[in-house]
Order: sequence, then C-alpha cells, then structure tokens
Amino acid sequence: MKGLAPILFAIVALAMVPLITSSNVVINFLVMALLIALVGQGWNLLGGYGGQYSFGHAAFFGTGAYVTAILQMRYGINAWVGFVIGIAAGALVGAVIGLLIFRAGLKGSYFALVTLAFAEVLRIVASVAPITGAGVGTLLKLDLRPEAFQFQSRALFYWIILAMVGLSLVLTRLIEGSRFGAYLVAVRENEDAASALGVDATMVKLCAMTISAAMTAAGGCFYAQYFLFLDAGIAYGPWISIEALLAPIIGGVGTVFGPLLGALVVKTLGEVTKLMTGDAPGLDLVIYGGVLILVVAFAPRGIAGLFADLRQRFGFSKIGGEGSRG
Repeated sequence: MKGLAPILFAIVALAMVPLITSSNVVINFLVMALLIALVGQGWNLLGGYGGQYSFGHAAFFGTGAYVTAILQMRYGINAWVGFVIGIAAGALVGAVIGLLIFRAGLKGSYFALVTLAFAEVLRIVASVAPITGAGVGTLLKLDLRPEAFQFQSRALFYWIILAMVGLSLVLTRLIEGSRFGAYLVAVRENEDAASALGVDATMVKLCAMTISAAMTAAGGCFYAQYFLFLDAGIAYGPWISIEALLAPIIGGVGTVFGPLLGALVVKTLGEVTKLMTGDAPGLDLVIYGGVLILVVAFAPRGIAGLFADLRQRFGFSKIGGEGSRG
C-alpha cells in the first residue's frame, strides 16, 4: 500500500541489528528507545494530529503496566492474556478521562493540566494501595519461558517491541490517510470551523485519546515484562510523560516517523550525558530542555521536517509521508 514502504524498510533495517551485534548494552539501549517511540507515537496521535497536548500520558502507561503485573502475580493469569487486558484497561482509562475532559469543554493548557492531575492522582493512589504493593512496589516472578512473556535473550524482547512500534507506525499512517485522520487534523486546526462543517469534534477527540491511551498502555505492559518490577514512581511518574512528548516534538510533531526519530535522539542524548558526567540526577532533563528549546527555535517541524526540506531542496521523492504541520 502506498506510503507503507518506508515503514517496512525502516523496520526490516532495525530488525537486522541483533544479527549484527549481540551486545546487551546496544540491545537494551534500542529496546528503551523503541519503547519511548511507541509511547511517543501514542502521544503524537493525540497531540500531533489532534492538537490536544497531554502532560499526563503516564496515567495510561502506568495502568497498562500495573494491570498486566497484578493479573499475573495476584490472579495467576497468563502473561500474554494479561498484556492484552492491560492494553484494554489503558484504553478504557483514556476513554473515561477523555469523556470527562472533552464533555467539560477543556482545551489547551487546561486540558494539559487536567491530564497531569489525573496522572498524579493515580500515582498517589498506587503508592498507598495494597494491590499495587504500595511503597514497596510489585515484583514479577522470574520465569524465563516464552509462555510467561520472558525470554533468555534480549533480542526476542527487541523484536517484540520493534514489531509493536511497526504496528503503531502502520496504524498512524493509515489514520493519516483516512477520513478520521482528516477530521482529526481539521479539529486541530480549527475546532469551531470543523464542528460547523458537521464534524463531531468531541467524538473525534475521544476516539483519538482512546487509541493514544491504548498505544501508551502497550508500552507500559511491555515495560512490566521487560524489567519485572514496578512502583508508583516508575509506572505513573512524570518521566514517561516527559519523554512521551519530547520524542515527537524533537522528531517532528504530527508526523509518522517523528516519534521514532525523536526517541533515538532523546535516548542517545541521555546515554551520552551519563558517559560524560556520570549519573548526575536531573542533568538529562536539563539537556532535554536545551534541545527542546533549540528545536522549537530553529526547527519547529522537528527532525522529520528537516528531512522533508532536504528532500524537497534536492528533488528527492517524498518517502516519509509526513504530511502534517507546515
């Protein structure tokens, strides 16, 4: 299908990495970068295409992570089944939060702050609730079997998260070229005008938030299986909300490949910072903030926008399909 070839090429190229190197350091770095890309794609669908900037995607990430972990540890449910239920739970939380916010007519900074408030409320609840392990956290049992969604090799985890990112790229591309995608962009550009033309803006935003929450929850479910430990600060902490919005903004907000490009840059910056300065708390956030300021000032369309400009300047065909914000 038109527009999917670049996605296939990128996924195939990335899939070759474990065949080239067996370094756990490299694989772990790429796993985390792809995890941020997946969560960032969820944010991008709502914020980039829909114009609804969320500061609280941790609410969906943490819900997915905790649901899949709790179902396994407390109720003995199969990890793969728990994974699917965790995604559904995250989508449900997104739908409920979206329904409350959009029916109240909150937009802009009010929307961003309310999403942040929901994430903080869930973090506080998780830090004291017995079912989540309260302050101690939840530790998943080590069971290195595929049926338990645990593997001896990190490469298998890598290919799974890569497949999830690939699906998110395809879904975003399909949405971008669909009528729903056109409605979403119309609401982003001028909600009143879109409503006057018959677009149900509330329903469009609600659907976008539900899909966005499901993608983000999928990232949370994967995190739980990969690290086998959760606490409130990890699951619902601000770190994931920050990186979820940094990746698409740096890579190219409202573009298909923006979150992936941005995630690779964000994680590379984080690792370089650690190598140069050691594990200085908060320094990575300072670096991220500096890069974000530079991107907003000199490349508002992000890395994907720079690539698009280069293709246009040198006469290359359009391969990224980043038909977004001008």
